[in-house]
Amino acid sequence: MREKLMKMLEERQDEMVAIRRHLHSHPELSFKEDKTAQYILDFYEGKPVKIDREVGNGHGIIITIEGEKPGKTIALRADFDALPIEEETGLPFASKERGVMHACGHDGHTAYLLILADCLIELKSELQGTIKIVHQHAEETPPGGAKSIVESGLLDDVEHIYGIHFFPFKKTGEVAYRSGYAMAGRSYFKLRVQGRGGHGSSPHMANDAIVAASQFVSAIQTVVSRSLNPFDMGVVTIGSFDGKGQFNVIKDHVTLEGDIRYMTNEVADKIDQKIRLIASGIETTFGVTCELDLIRDYPPLYNDEKITEQIREVLEEKGVGDYLTSVTEFDQLSGSEDFAYYLEKIPGCFFYIGAAPKGVENPYFNHHPKFDIDEDALLIAAKSVADAALADLFA
Repeated sequence: MREKLMKMLEERQDEMVAIRRHLHSHPELSFKEDKTAQYILDFYEGKPVKIDREVGNGHGIIITIEGEKPGKTIALRADFDALPIEEETGLPFASKERGVMHACGHDGHTAYLLILADCLIELKSELQGTIKIVHQHAEETPPGGAKSIVESGLLDDVEHIYGIHFFPFKKTGEVAYRSGYAMAGRSYFKLRVQGRGGHGSSPHMANDAIVAASQFVSAIQTVVSRSLNPFDMGVVTIGSFDGKGQFNVIKDHVTLEGDIRYMTNEVADKIDQKIRLIASGIETTFGVTCELDLIRDYPPLYNDEKITEQIREVLEEKGVGDYLTSVTEFDQLSGSEDFAYYLEKIPGCFFYIGAAPKGVENPYFNHHPKFDIDEDALLIAAKSVADAALADLFA
């Protein structure tokens, strides 16, 4: 069956590329992927599969492929939303939607998985077990689509789940993995500091919100450096300080927004507690009112050690020397990914596919206006996930 599947994927490589280019030209933002979802549904129309649509809090789609032989139930996931970025690649199939771009490779994720799923459907008479294909909406924008798909209950019977991500700083042919905690969790916070406005000539009759908020900015720099174990990963960033006003007017209030990253929920708890204490201290010290919203977006991504080791072994055995050049361990990433919600409930692995564009010495990273991938990586992704899935189902 593996030999048949690999040959089928090779024969449909051009179709993967065509699908990727179509999706790239017609990107849609998170929770607004109406046409993309319909494109995916049309692809499966009339095929011998079960289709669940509008799954979760948006356009989530789950395709169930039941093999004719009993066995495990596993899931394969690809996301399909784009980003609010104006494309600058100059590609002939560049985005036709102003200010919207597939700058993270989700077009490629969807393209490879559509063809892999179709090939598996053709081979379902030889398939042992069940494969659920998860086409997920809204990975880029919290609360994301993954959490709601998990909560739908449609994956309750899934024993293992797999996902991949294209990265341009790894060469095409390279696959990377990370066992255990692999990607950071993410939180968002917003702080409104309410003081008392007044005239710049009479500060004693006012209560300057900018001064108080500035002290907060300085104080939170100690959260990571003085509150966390030096061996724990944590990042706290102020990305917005809305304090613009008039030169001779003392601000009545200001609003700050920030980003928090962490590799474990225990570290997240410590950071949350410290930020709340600092906000409370600012109130006491400056006599202002602090309204703090602190929201956990995505949890840390944890790859099951046993499953990750199984993927490493099968890709080294089947892939290296065939369609892969190497399988290597990857450093932890401080970026976040809502695939983590699946892994909180279902053991699985999220791994990385090298996709550096040919002839480019310093590729642009994900979320850049000039981001692009080597389209040969589509076939590599399909084969890698196919090998991971078959090794699991026929173990």
